[in-house]
Amino acid sequence: MNNSLKNIIKFPVQSIRTVFSIFLLSLFIAAPAHAHRGAKGQGDACRIAVGTDVVHFSAYTPTFTKGESYCEAIPNLGLTHIVIDYEGKRLRNATVEFEITKQPEGTRVFYQQPEKIKKGSMDAKVDFTNFGAGEYLTHVTIVDQGEKLDSHLPFTVGIEIAEDNIPYKLIIPIILVIISLIGVNIVVNKKEQAKLANATDEAH
Repeated sequence: MNNSLKNIIKFPVQSIRTVFSIFLLSLFIAAPAHAHRGAKGQGDACRIAVGTDVVHFSAYTPTFTKGESYCEAIPNLGLTHIVIDYEGKRLRNATVEFEITKQPEGTRVFYQQPEKIKKGSMDAKVDFTNFGAGEYLTHVTIVDQGEKLDSHLPFTVGIEIAEDNIPYKLIIPIILVIISLIGVNIVVNKKEQAKLANATDEAH
């Protein structure tokens, strides 16, 4: 098989691969990270930066989902285990205050008074059934010499995130484009093959 014919056959495949790559990239960019949301600039949205220190927020609903953890969106409304772990040891010697409020009214649903937590981990149980589905805010505050440095992490409880993983609105037009390209390439491919065949016959 000569090089011209190889290039003609290869062309549709390359086009399809290119379009498919763009499709996958668009899904990656448009799809929100499942069950994660946090402060801007954080690689892991379950991490809360408090000054130069970092704590990790996790929520568990063992009654519904056993050991699966959440931080942006807790899907089930009920008893929830909240775990906040220190990253590093410096915070163990600091006085830290924890609070969870329901938004936008700011109603307090959990409060851990300022204290030094030497074990580096704070565990709490909150029954969100008593407060209802909605948006909540976790506050982590370092108390130092009368001054407070506060950071927070927003999350939802009992609310489904629309179009959670796949931007379905993008799929149909991209599929149509792929089909159109395949159709055009098949037609062009057949015409070029016919021209090559005629040229070969004339040469003989």
